[in-house]
Amino acid sequence: MYDITKIREDFPILSRTVYGKPLVYLDNGATTQKPRCVVESITDEYYSVNANVHRGVHFLSQQATNLHEASRETVRKFINARSISEIVFTRGTTESINLVASTFADSQMKEGDEVIVSVMEHHSNIVSWQLQAARKGIVLKVIPMNERGELSLAEYEKLFTPRTRIVSVAHVSNVLGTINPVSELVRIAHAHNVPVLIDGAQSIPHIPVDVQALDADFYVFSGHKVYGPTGIGVLYGKEAWLDKLPPYQGGGEMIKNVSFEKTTFNELPFKFEAGTPDYIGSTALAKALDYVSAIGMEQIEAYEHGLTQYAMQRLKEVRGMRIFGEAAQKSSVISFLVGNIHHFDMGTLLDRLGIAVRTGHHCAEPLMHRLGIEGTVRASFALYNTKEEIDVLVAGIERVAKMF
Repeated sequence: MYDITKIREDFPILSRTVYGKPLVYLDNGATTQKPRCVVESITDEYYSVNANVHRGVHFLSQQATNLHEASRETVRKFINARSISEIVFTRGTTESINLVASTFADSQMKEGDEVIVSVMEHHSNIVSWQLQAARKGIVLKVIPMNERGELSLAEYEKLFTPRTRIVSVAHVSNVLGTINPVSELVRIAHAHNVPVLIDGAQSIPHIPVDVQALDADFYVFSGHKVYGPTGIGVLYGKEAWLDKLPPYQGGGEMIKNVSFEKTTFNELPFKFEAGTPDYIGSTALAKALDYVSAIGMEQIEAYEHGLTQYAMQRLKEVRGMRIFGEAAQKSSVISFLVGNIHHFDMGTLLDRLGIAVRTGHHCAEPLMHRLGIEGTVRASFALYNTKEEIDVLVAGIERVAKMF
């Protein structure tokens, strides 16, 4: 049974008011709220176990190390990676993508080599590669989409040439909510002997992810999108690929031996974890993953699917409503405009009614150019949202619309 009342009780912030109105939090695509167990784990570790991890001989250091490495195993299990050697802790999706883009371009690409991205990518999966393009002369090629917000597999396959070196695509669009057919994207790329990086920032909180089933070469996500703390994220990489890539940063932890003549690097995954890791954050992330696992990712997916369908139905009742992204496979994100009302005006006035939504280009300006607009209002749902909150959103939109 999906007990929404009990789930909401785990998130104290959901009971607060904003401008005297009950908070309706629909900005989960930007960050999710945190259950008590996650916040309490941060407090508990700072108060009872805080010590730098790895190599410490004293009790607290060993205890903190055990918690940190147990968290790595929790992540491995959650995404079904083959080994903990394939789980690298980072600061989030953005750093994970930058790590791969930088080290892959350095070691695997030459001037004129190509990377394939899609028209619906977040800036972090565009600019990271553009930086390498400016530095090394590599070329970005873009998968187009149809009017429903679905990528064209036929056009995708045409983009491959002997110079294609990697594909880097979002699992779920943070604007359209489109769930991309990543298994098929990977299959096609692998037929050309090209590896694939999947940006899982918007998929990991909503749908079960099995990196071995997807056959992803790299998969990245952020802790704060999946009810964990900010400043912690994950890079999954197949061990064979992580072995090939050079270190991203230098410092402590990522070394085996250092002399002024030569440095040898640590084994995986530590080769990519320079400096003191966020061992408090990794424990809290594991708590978050345990929390959603206890509910069940399949149950979360089914509940949110019903919520999204209901929201699409209700929003279409609003006069002048324009919804962007109606893919057959759609996750818990709806972007819209109403008539000629500017997205910023709509978002600002909804906020005065206690309704938190996101406005703007959502770090996806090329997608906005493709849609012929400057920005949208975005409502994004989480496991704790309700149909009643969607009704409040619709009533709020109608109230704002009357003002214009």
